[in-house]
Amino acid sequence: MRGQASTSGTVQTSSIPRENTALLTSLAIGDSLLLMIVAQNLRRHGIAVTVFGPHIHRLRAWFPGFDIREELPGDAAECPAEFRTVIQLHEPGTDAPQRRIVALENLRRLKVPASLAQRLANFSRDSLGLAQADKYNGLVPPPGLVYRKHASRVAIHPMASTPDKRWLASRFVALAVRLKRRGLDPQFIVGPSERPQWEHVQELGIGLPRLGALENVTAWLFESGWFIGNDSGIGHLASNLHVPALSLFMRRGSARTWRPDWGPGRILIGSDGIPMGKLKEKLWKYALTSGRVERAFNQLQSQVSAKQTDLPWDKAQENTARPSENATRAIMPPARFLPAPADDTES
Repeated sequence: MRGQASTSGTVQTSSIPRENTALLTSLAIGDSLLLMIVAQNLRRHGIAVTVFGPHIHRLRAWFPGFDIREELPGDAAECPAEFRTVIQLHEPGTDAPQRRIVALENLRRLKVPASLAQRLANFSRDSLGLAQADKYNGLVPPPGLVYRKHASRVAIHPMASTPDKRWLASRFVALAVRLKRRGLDPQFIVGPSERPQWEHVQELGIGLPRLGALENVTAWLFESGWFIGNDSGIGHLASNLHVPALSLFMRRGSARTWRPDWGPGRILIGSDGIPMGKLKEKLWKYALTSGRVERAFNQLQSQVSAKQTDLPWDKAQENTARPSENATRAIMPPARFLPAPADDTES
């Protein structure tokens, strides 16, 4: 049976039995963190779930209580038979197994204002019948770390998965200089292969730490005061850690779906005022000035100082529901794929 898109930003479906569930995260950091929303909501409602994925496996110390494995022995077609239900973000290939696969990729195409994080929470509530579902994905900081310990440190992530998502490097540097003059401590976080093109910032007194593995980046981010970066997985990570984040997006349509949506944050659309789609993609990084980004950061600072938010991991224990005696009730659609709603595009 096929479902129908709802105004809440999820998909209404009929149901299938609750079973031991495999959740396959992707090779993208942001996608992996987002899909953990579904994993946490399943676990919170007493449903056995095993998570597969390299990024979450590296961060397994941040997700206590989950059964997390680095990878499947093969692909989804070879998922162990113990997992009668497989949930993943992207649609499987033509060699997908006959057992039920629930692909959530179409949630990102819904034309609704809700972020993908909220859509996944709505899906967990409305389609899976998990009454207490929310956006919390189960992240809990390991002992010994201090939240936002370095209050003046501004983590700046100037990279992204594709060049079209990256603001101009020279303007990131100009922004860092502006922040340093104000007494803040801007520091660039980049991967080892990206480091050579950013080493010159150290001559300006701007930090360029060697962080290495993802778990080290996560711990360092958690103790940072602020985050500024492009549309990227690291932006989602900062938001997931509830570090106040300013995210730079090329277009409003992509920001609507992919904006980080856990901790306090602001979104800045670089293409606002540019009339045509192709021009937006080409010119946004030139139209967006360092001054405009600094002003948006100032607004984020005011927002955070005016309203402190509760940290979800502090309430994790009290919010965890006991396993239900009815844990074998129906919650998922019998169809292998969710229906394709309207395309989420913008001119």
